[in-house]
Order: sequence, then structure tokens, then C-alpha cells
Amino acid sequence: MAVHDHVDLASFIEGVKKRNPGQPEFVQAVTEVAQDIFEFIEDKEKYHAAQILRRIAEPDRVVSFRVCWEDDAHNIRVQRGWRVQNNNAIGPYKGGIRFHPTVTESVLKFLAFEQTFKNSLTGLPMGGGKGGATFNPKGKSDAEVMRFCQAYMTELYRHIGPDTDVPAGDIGVGSREIGYMFGQYKRITNRWEGVLTGKALEYGGSLMRPEATGYGAVYFLGNMLSHAGMEIDGRSCVISGSGNVATHAAEMIARRGGKVLTLSDSDGFIHDPAGMNQEKIDWVKALKTVRRGRISEYAEEFPGSTHHADKTPWGVPAELFLPCATQNELNGEAAKTIVKNGCVAVAEGANMPTTLEGVEVFHDAKILYAPGKAANAGGVAVSGLEMSQNAARVSWNTKQLDTLLTDIMGDIHAKCAQYGGGGDGHINYVKGANIAGFKKVADAMLAYGVM
Repeated sequence: MAVHDHVDLASFIEGVKKRNPGQPEFVQAVTEVAQDIFEFIEDKEKYHAAQILRRIAEPDRVVSFRVCWEDDAHNIRVQRGWRVQNNNAIGPYKGGIRFHPTVTESVLKFLAFEQTFKNSLTGLPMGGGKGGATFNPKGKSDAEVMRFCQAYMTELYRHIGPDTDVPAGDIGVGSREIGYMFGQYKRITNRWEGVLTGKALEYGGSLMRPEATGYGAVYFLGNMLSHAGMEIDGRSCVISGSGNVATHAAEMIARRGGKVLTLSDSDGFIHDPAGMNQEKIDWVKALKTVRRGRISEYAEEFPGSTHHADKTPWGVPAELFLPCATQNELNGEAAKTIVKNGCVAVAEGANMPTTLEGVEVFHDAKILYAPGKAANAGGVAVSGLEMSQNAARVSWNTKQLDTLLTDIMGDIHAKCAQYGGGGDGHINYVKGANIAGFKKVADAMLAYGVM
């Protein structure tokens, strides 16, 4: 094979920026991964010659479409929908659907790119994808949500399938939305098949799916601490968010003897110095899923706790931090505060919640830091197990699934440690996750030739 001139990192990133103008989230995600991959492939000519990283950073396809629906007042509403199919080298595209006004092509491309590496790390045969729309389910009636979901699926169904692309839920897409979309897919195709994950148990869903991302993040955190000769028991923990991931992470931290001090939403955060037990966490779950209320109500319900309006929880001193809300919620200044206040470990429950500046602060401080593509992979891992159950027409019990989830998170930790270890004994989990995720996808792509 001929030796090719190697493009340096700066030139590669410049090319990504030129090809993807006005897409900062996507450029940020590619930059973060490329920094580690370039070092790994420096002396590996096969990856350079086949332009593997360039190919992974160019989605297989981006499908954009109009979603037209009617609200309760009989007004015709028009939204834009997308499905980004990034890479299917190791399995069908797999990744969530997000309904939120902040959804853009850039955000979905970044999520699909990250999903490619995350899915690779699980060891399951799943490629990377992501989809969504600018629709906001908040404030909409059930009938309006149903009509939008049906209109969205009427276009999306032609691009997905159990062996092609298997979407799941994400921000703004819970069991209600999945149900409406699955019903429409079944109506159009006249087929019952595992084309969506995150389904209710009554029609092919998996036990442990709601818990999987939050539990998995804590399992990974436990593995990191154990590897460093520490444990969760007796340590204080700050968690952002108050949705599915945050509440289940809080539940598992409390179960393992940790003290959960905070939860948050877009209006601010609550601080409970006494710590949150199961009863308090269950109250928050009901607040968010049944009553659809705001986290500020927690301070009214539980004396001794306080609500801090329009603020993030990063200034509360603790040893463990779990950002579980949304991307770029933790910046460089917040990271410096966290480190100064005695942080031991950070495990990301959300997708890319820490900015590049924040990540650099954590690296410089040599704290234990687990990126989302490793720490929050438990959710998509159990989605993959849901696909397996649907294909085999079986249903596994909670104990079986929790054992599989525990093993998968342990395997991901081992891969990160293998590729992220340095001479000083410190593990760079970002580097380890990026290289381990890349290598599997890259080697599959090499096996296929140029395509």
C-alpha cells in the first residue's frame, strides 16, 4: 500500500469546520474525538490510507423532512424533522429521537457521531444514529402530541426498520411518544417488529430500560472508584437534572451509601443537605412524570432544603458529580469550582454535558472523569438488549438484565482503562473511550473496502 501524506490534526479540524458551517456542536464533538484518535493512528498507516476518521465524521446520510400537523384549534402547524444515520459498520443505526425547540442539524449530527462510539463500546452490534424535530411536547395536549408523532412517523417510517435503523426516545420523547410512533409504524407497514426501543412492557418493551442510563452511570462511577481504591459509600454527590437519568442515578447513589445533595431543572436547582432517600427520590419522579411540575416544589415539600432559582448546582461542595441534564451545561469556570471544592470523580449521565474547557480542567487536575460515551452507555446497552428480546420474541427478567448491564458497564470500563492508561497510573477515560470505540468501527470499515 502506498504511503500517503498524513493530514495533521489542525488541518483535519479546519476541514470539518469548512464542510459543516454553522454547526458548532458537531465540530466540538469531532474535535474532542479527533485529538485522541490522531495520536492513536499516528503510526498506523492503514487508517490514514483509508481515510477512516474522515469517513466516520461524514454521516452516511442526513434525512430532513417537513412535519405537518393540526393543533386542537385547527391551526395547521409545520415543523422540521430529521434522521441522521452516521455509521452502520457494526450494526443497524441506533439512537434516540429528540423533540425540542433547540433541535438543529448540528445537534443531531453531534449526537449521532457520539452515538457511533458509544454503541461500539457496548460490544453489541449497533451503529450510530440520531433523530428529532423542533416540536416541543411541553404545553401540548395528548391529542396534539399524538397527531405530531403520527405525522413524524408517516415520513420517518420509510427510513427505518429492525435491521436498518432502530430509534429510541430522548429529550421530549418518552413512553407516550414512543407508543404513538410505534402504533403509526405498525399501522402503515402492517408489521409488528422491533423498530423502536423504549416501548412499554405491554408491547415489546424491556424491563430495566427506564433505570438503565442512570444506573449504568453509577455502575461505571463505581468501577472507576474501585479501580482507584475508593468507593461510593459515604461520599457526597451533586447531580444535575431531574428527569429519568438523574432520578435513577440518584436512586443508585443512595442505594450504594452515597449522599445525594442536589437535583435541578431549567428553573434552577434544589439543595438538600440532609441527602435524598428513596422516598424523596420517588416524590421527584412523580413530580416530573405524573404532575409534570417544577423542581422548586421540592423545597416546599421537604423542610431544610432550598431552591436556587436560575442557578446550576456546581458550586455545592461534594466528592462525586453526575451531570445528567443536557449538553454543555458544565463550563470551564464551573469545572474549576468543582475541582477546588474537593471533587474526586465526575461521571457524565448526559450527552457531552461538559464543554471542552471543562474537560481540560478535569484532565489537568487528574481527577477521575468519565465521558458520556462511556458512562451513559447503559441506556443504549439495554435498548440493544430490547432489540435482542424482540428478535427472539422473549422477555428477560430484571435480575438477568441488571446482571447484563453490570457486565457491560464493567467491560466498557476495562476497555477505557486498556486504551487510556498512562505511565503515571492515571487513566484518561476520554482517550480510552474514544480509541476503543473508534478501533472496532474502523476495523469493520476496513474489512468492507472503500464504500
